[in-house]
Amino acid sequence: MPHSQTSAPRDSLAGVRLARGASPWLLPTVATAALSLVRARRSKGAAAIAVPATALAAGMLWFFRDPERDIAQGRVISPADGVVQSIMPWKDGRTRVAIFMSPLNVHVNRAPLAGTVTSVEHIPGGFVPAFNKESENNERVVWHFDTELGDIEMIQIAGAVARRIVPYVPQGTKVEQGERIGLIRFGSRVDIYLPEGVDVDVEVGQKTVAGVTRIDRG
Repeated sequence: MPHSQTSAPRDSLAGVRLARGASPWLLPTVATAALSLVRARRSKGAAAIAVPATALAAGMLWFFRDPERDIAQGRVISPADGVVQSIMPWKDGRTRVAIFMSPLNVHVNRAPLAGTVTSVEHIPGGFVPAFNKESENNERVVWHFDTELGDIEMIQIAGAVARRIVPYVPQGTKVEQGERIGLIRFGSRVDIYLPEGVDVDVEVGQKTVAGVTRIDRG
């Protein structure tokens, strides 16, 4: 399935495909590691810094990775890598599927359906752990998509470590299913609300892969 280039990753380092929005965190870390390694032969202080700095840089590279995906077929696919934390019926007939993302997951989020982005709203809030019930009041970005199933709401929620959500596409953008739409830096959560009449085909504790795992039952 072809994809728009508007949300394709632009950052890279040593051939590693990285998420857009990684540079402000990654480049200083890699620069520090490289400098300490160069100076390590002449300075014990630099040598002492080189090991943790290199480990941190490697961790950052792993965290900000953005692999290509073969997008699955299905009405609704997972917007996030992670584990299904909860499945909750909503008063208006919708069903909320909450996906918890640990720091080990890919943190680039993808469009669950093809459609038009009708709203991207940033809402300030707290930074409690994303697996906590009170995380619903955390810093978050609320998305609405006009799709063949009607309005689809998706929420990116910042966690205790994640202090920045980076949307890739603005309101009015037409996106394809599985297209990259944003990044949450470090551990966090993504909620998606399935419309009334759409059954869930995942269960609590199940691992999901953004753009690959189908979350509705056809």
